[in-house]
Amino acid sequence: MRIGVVTFPGSLDDRDAQRAIRLAGAEPVALWHGDHELQDVDALVLPGGFSYGDYLRCGAIASLSPIMTEVIDAARGGMPVLGICNGFQMLAEARLVEGGLIRNDHGTFICRDQGLRVENTSTAWTSGFEQGQQITIPLKNGEGGFIADAETLARLEGEGQVVFRYTGLNPNGSLNDIAGISNARGNVVGLMPHPEHAVEPGFGPDTELAMRSGVDGLTFFTSVIRTALVDA
Repeated sequence: MRIGVVTFPGSLDDRDAQRAIRLAGAEPVALWHGDHELQDVDALVLPGGFSYGDYLRCGAIASLSPIMTEVIDAARGGMPVLGICNGFQMLAEARLVEGGLIRNDHGTFICRDQGLRVENTSTAWTSGFEQGQQITIPLKNGEGGFIADAETLARLEGEGQVVFRYTGLNPNGSLNDIAGISNARGNVVGLMPHPEHAVEPGFGPDTELAMRSGVDGLTFFTSVIRTALVDA
């Protein structure tokens, strides 16, 4: 399986995402924001970072990059797409997922190991988890507060599109403790925490919860590989 990782000006975690894909058993394919070619990949990752310096709004300029024309078409055609942190912001700006992300309610950047509860295991990126499973994934953002109007929020909750929820103290003021959501089809997932930083022992969260549950981030990437095999 070939999984593309798009690099934008200001991307910081593209190499980490490529490594996670390789560890999961797939082939990472480096893609460039200025191209119009997805190189026959089977899935896509929009990585974290500070694309275009976070000018205008986080992810807003990146969502208009040349390659996003192909990304949007592929996502709407059913290709699995994962947006991590800044990538989640791009998905929201491109209207591939609903809602938006705003500055953390405490006004500061946060970096810590974050507990999450898995709310939806029917997406392409979460099929390897169990419903209600507690996982630990690194979190690092300054604009991670999820927002949506009341009607949208009710629809996301009612239709099972909330994929991850923060446990313990809400780190950024996200409505309903939402850490990640999907589109209605379940092939597109965006989340603020960074699964690519929790894919191998000794190089990720070292909390008691993380040690019990293992390298939680790797399951995102093994899930999409398994989904592709089932659909083949």
